[in-house]
Amino acid sequence: MTPIDSIVARLTSLHPKLIDLSLDRMRRILAALGHPEQQLPPTIHVAGTNGKGSTIAFMRAILEAAGLRVHVYTSPHLVRFNERFRLGGEGEGRLASDEELSSALNECERVNAGAAITVFEVTTAAGFLLFARNPADVLLLEVGMGGRLDATNVVDRPLASVITPVSLDHAEHLGETVGKIAAEKAGILKQSVPAIVAAQPREALLSIERQAARVKAPIRIAGEDWIATEERGRLVYQDDAGLLDLPAPKLYGRHQFENAGVAIAALRAIDGLKLPPAAFENGIAKADWPGRMQRLSQGRLVALTPPGSELWLDGGHNPDGGRAVANALADLEERVSRPLVLVVGMLATKDCESFLKNFTGLARRTVGVPIPHQDKSFPADTIADIARSVGIPAQSSESLEAALAAIGRFELAPPPRILITGSLYLAGAVLNANGTVPV
Repeated sequence: MTPIDSIVARLTSLHPKLIDLSLDRMRRILAALGHPEQQLPPTIHVAGTNGKGSTIAFMRAILEAAGLRVHVYTSPHLVRFNERFRLGGEGEGRLASDEELSSALNECERVNAGAAITVFEVTTAAGFLLFARNPADVLLLEVGMGGRLDATNVVDRPLASVITPVSLDHAEHLGETVGKIAAEKAGILKQSVPAIVAAQPREALLSIERQAARVKAPIRIAGEDWIATEERGRLVYQDDAGLLDLPAPKLYGRHQFENAGVAIAALRAIDGLKLPPAAFENGIAKADWPGRMQRLSQGRLVALTPPGSELWLDGGHNPDGGRAVANALADLEERVSRPLVLVVGMLATKDCESFLKNFTGLARRTVGVPIPHQDKSFPADTIADIARSVGIPAQSSESLEAALAAIGRFELAPPPRILITGSLYLAGAVLNANGTVPV
């Protein structure tokens, strides 16, 4: 266990709930720290259900291509806790070091003085300390959950507020309908701050529009105020400021064209942020975000796959995320046909059946696996049973390694396309076991 893991484990005992949406504890600790949230670089605040991390990755790459220093706060991490904190500098910046992060977490723990607080609240406060004390031009700030009562929602005057696609997830905390969940996400909108909204279900968009009108936030909506489409393998973006003809995103999948469009719309909506066309061209082509339709070409797990096969990884874990991944796989199948095998691990709090239905008729077989070191993951046998119930032949394995070995015995021709999916926690375990840790 690293020193940072030890601190996080200690902090976990301070509050019995992992999630307890409120701003009271956050305001208390920030006051004790001298209000670092009031000393942050200009901030772009990002909420939503799916696509937050990818949209931030596009914005970061574009801003860095323009020569700007960019801080980034995202969650969860895949392998190392440090991944949540990227400090801006020359080029791509760097992850916060163990020493910097331990110092910030220890300072937060000291001023908190044993009071009840969630780990995410302390983590966010530590991030604010790091971001306030290290100079940068922009901070890209991802909401942890929801928005209205999320620990990040103490930033009063962001440059822009972004809401990526909203769908049913975390309903036990945010509401039982897409409209209620969207209303919570829209709680980040601020008066006179541009609101950039991705394509949404009608019920979600109505909730977001109501909140924007309530707080008098000027709103820009995908499909109405800008369009981002794939044309001849390129990304074509158009709004009232003109047209951009850009390379296809490095990130794979049709949904990444939409995420890139949201990122471009947000950056073009900010007065005073005049970015050259070359920044958009270079950023879109370069943006990377591990664990999202990521092709693994080498590593320990790759070596266990059948010769000639493909190994892909995606952390999708809700029905809409599964739909985006299934569409991406269908596109791959049109280009190069291979039998598809899913390796699936999911938390028991997720809708496994709705997730797997996206792959009916597409996947040749599913192998259920437990998520390493996650007590709340579905048993592998349960995942296999659910897969069979939606028409996908399935079996279970006790580990990732055993699952890949089993696929080698399927004798599929041509060699299969293997997708490991169902959880960001599983994605992190895969990257760690494969020896391809994010940096």
